[in-house]
Amino acid sequence: MNFHDLHRPGDPLLLPNAWDYGSAAFLAGQGFPAIATTSLGVAAVYGKPDAAGATRAETIELAESLKDLGVMLSVDVEGGFSDDPAEVSDLVAGLSALGVAGVNLEDGRPDGTLRPIELHQRIIEAAKGHGVFVNARTDTCWLKTGDTRERVRAYGHADGIFVPGLSDLDEIAELAALTPLPLNVLYQPGGPTLALLAAAGVARVSTGSLLYRAALRGALAAVLEIQGKPTPRLPTYQETVARLPR
Repeated sequence: MNFHDLHRPGDPLLLPNAWDYGSAAFLAGQGFPAIATTSLGVAAVYGKPDAAGATRAETIELAESLKDLGVMLSVDVEGGFSDDPAEVSDLVAGLSALGVAGVNLEDGRPDGTLRPIELHQRIIEAAKGHGVFVNARTDTCWLKTGDTRERVRAYGHADGIFVPGLSDLDEIAELAALTPLPLNVLYQPGGPTLALLAAAGVARVSTGSLLYRAALRGALAAVLEIQGKPTPRLPTYQETVARLPR
């Protein structure tokens, strides 16, 4: 079975996101057939800002270290670390050579805007042709800007569509019916369960930064327990990013 075959509407792939070799190895040890990386986790490990195109070398280094874990790997490459389609093509070709099965390419920018549709279409096209599953992510819901349906239609030449920030099941089902591509959503604590997302036609459920943030909470809980203090709540994405360099 290849990576594409794991994306089944109604029986979604639960794709956990790792941030270093240790986290990936433990996830692989639990029998997950595929794992992904999280840009926030990678940025935090190296003390760099997330979603700012600052971790190209570190992302490649992590992918290389994970290539022999025996699981399929999808790599979060933010926006491709470049607006030049040729540079994105070279990046994906290099990851393919390492045995990477998929990449995430997002259209959100650090300033809160979206990459122009035509440019992101070219970026997606540049990533194709290297034997890698190209998951086109649109940040319309995440950034609360742009037209989600327009973007989903425009990225129809990708292998999959990722719309993080969706939580309304009716809207999720509408998008799943709108595109012939497998729909990927982000799992959110307190949001729809895996079973409900499956019933809405979702084909892939990612954990994003959740596992990294849960690890931070776990580390804090362990040391605070020594002091007799209560377990802290899960830090949000925004709170975690605020701790990183700008």
